[in-house]
Amino acid sequence: MRLKNVKGAKEIIEASSYIIKEPERFKGNYKKIFGNDNEIHVEIGMGKGDFIIKMAQKYPNINFIGIEMFDSVIVRAIQKLKDIELDNLKLIRFDATNIEEIFKKEIDTVYLNFSDPWPKNRHEHRRLTSHRFLEKYDSIFKENNHIIQKTDNRKLFEFSIISYIDYGYKIKNISLNLHEDDYDNVETEYEKKFISLKYPIYMIEVYK
Repeated sequence: MRLKNVKGAKEIIEASSYIIKEPERFKGNYKKIFGNDNEIHVEIGMGKGDFIIKMAQKYPNINFIGIEMFDSVIVRAIQKLKDIELDNLKLIRFDATNIEEIFKKEIDTVYLNFSDPWPKNRHEHRRLTSHRFLEKYDSIFKENNHIIQKTDNRKLFEFSIISYIDYGYKIKNISLNLHEDDYDNVETEYEKKFISLKYPIYMIEVYK
């Protein structure tokens, strides 16, 4: 996917009250940022923010953090938040490959929405559901590990199911066509596109 540069993106990001600067400083103490002991849910690869913003609006008693590594993408989420005040939402511009450097035993749920499938076998360790990443998540979950994943990519979905089970996760919910099943679902921007193209959306919720 070719990303379009946004003029003044760095300045917009720097000025936003939603951005957590130097997130490493808050490792293990993100409740200080939110000023409460509510659950903290993280979306890794939040894209332009549709999902995380709607979730924060829908569930005001849960704290949400969206992580995105590209300036040209996260700035779009900030622009959507221009006239919105959400005390339970923060954003981090960061490469999730090093997620264990910014969180420690404080996250309750991780969302993986339409992550890059990295289709070549030699790149499978880059997939956000590979054992490499599942091991990293162990260090960030507060008590019980809890992951909710959505994807349009069947190969990634199959890989993820095997990876979760091999790593000791149990399946709580699973759908092979999310929009034909009865789930309380908040859509992402990618999801809307795939639905319009009649693609099935795969969902799995796991815990351990």
